[in-house]
Amino acid sequence: MIDGRSIAIARAPLIAFAAMGVLWGTYAALIPDIKGALGASDAVFGRLLLATPLSAVLTMLVAPRLAPRFGTHVLPLAVLGLALAYVAPGWQTTPLAFALAMLGVGVTNAFLDVTMNARVSTLEADRGLELMNLAHAAYSLAYGVAAVLTGLARGAGWGPGPILTVAALTVAIGAIAAIERGPDINGFAREKGNRTALGLVPVWGGLMVLIAFMAENAAENWSALHIERTLGAARGEGSFGPAVLALTMGAGRLAGQSVITRLGPKPLIGSGTLVAAGGLALLSLAPTPGVAYAGLIITGLGSAVLAPTIFALVGRLAAPERRAGAIARATAIGYMGFFFGPPALGLLSELMGLRAAFMAMAALVLALIALMPRLMAAGSRS
Repeated sequence: MIDGRSIAIARAPLIAFAAMGVLWGTYAALIPDIKGALGASDAVFGRLLLATPLSAVLTMLVAPRLAPRFGTHVLPLAVLGLALAYVAPGWQTTPLAFALAMLGVGVTNAFLDVTMNARVSTLEADRGLELMNLAHAAYSLAYGVAAVLTGLARGAGWGPGPILTVAALTVAIGAIAAIERGPDINGFAREKGNRTALGLVPVWGGLMVLIAFMAENAAENWSALHIERTLGAARGEGSFGPAVLALTMGAGRLAGQSVITRLGPKPLIGSGTLVAAGGLALLSLAPTPGVAYAGLIITGLGSAVLAPTIFALVGRLAAPERRAGAIARATAIGYMGFFFGPPALGLLSELMGLRAAFMAMAALVLALIALMPRLMAAGSRS
C-alpha cells in the first residue's frame, strides 16, 4: 500500500529514480531529432547506442566496490554525475562525438542504477515494506512527464541540445533532495569484507530483468520514430509515444505496489508478461498512431510490474548478508537488456523493418514465463 510513510522512508532513492526518468524521458522523445542530426541509418544509430551498454556493464561490475567509498552521499553524487553527463549528447552532430558522449551516460547511469536499487532493497528488508514498485513508478512517471514536455518543446522549435541541457540542470539542482542523514544508509556499506558466494538467484533474476528491460526500453527508444516514420505522424507527435508508455507504466507500478501484497510476485509476473507481449504485438501491427498509442498503453500496463517485482524477488530470495550484492549482480545483468535493447531493435529494424522488430520483442518477453521456475528453484537452494 502506498502511504506517506513509505514515501518519506524512500525519499532519497525516489528522487534518484525520478531524476533518471527525467533524463531518459527527455532523451527518448528526442530520438528522431538526434538521429536526424547525425544522419545515421537505423543500423548505424543502433551501433552508436552500443557505447552506452559497453561502458555501463563495466561500471556495474565495479560499482559495489566503489559505492561504499562515497558513504552517505552516494545517491546525490550519482544523480549529479548523470545530470552532467546528459548535457553533451544533444549537442553532437557527428556519430563519433555522439558515441563518446553516450559513454559518459553509460558510466554514470550504471553507477546510479546499482546504488539506488541496492538502497531500495535494503530499505525493504530493514523496514518490512514493499518499495520497489513505488521506486520504479517514480522513474516512469518522471519519464512520461519529461517526454510530454519534450514533445511540446520540439513542436515549439527547440533542438536537442537546449532541451537536454535544461533537463540536466533541473536534475542537478534536484540532486540536493537526495541527500540523506544517519548511519548505515549506503546499501553496500554492510557488505564490506563479505566474500560469500552470491549463488544463482541474481543470475536468473538478472536474466529475467534483462528481457523485461530489453523490450521496455526498445519500445521507449523507438516508438517515437515508429509513430512518425512508419505511421506518418507529424513532427513532435512521436514524442507522445514514449510519454504514453511511461505514464501508463507509472500508474501500473503504483497499482503493483498494492497488488503484490495480495497476489504475490509469481502471478503478478506471469500476468504482466502476457499483457506486455500483447501490447508489443499490437504496436507492431498498428495501422495508425492512435492504435500505436493503444499498444503502448497495454505494453506499459503489463511491463510496469515486471522489472521491479523481479528485483524485489531477488532481494527476498538472496541471503540477507548478500542482499545488496545480489541486487547489484542482477542489476548488472538486467541492465544489459536496458541498454542492448535499443541497438538490437535498430539492427532488426534495418533487416526486417520496425514492425517485425517490435513483434520479435513481443515473442522475447514470453520467455519470462519459462524462466520463473528456475529463479524460484535457485532461491530454494540459497
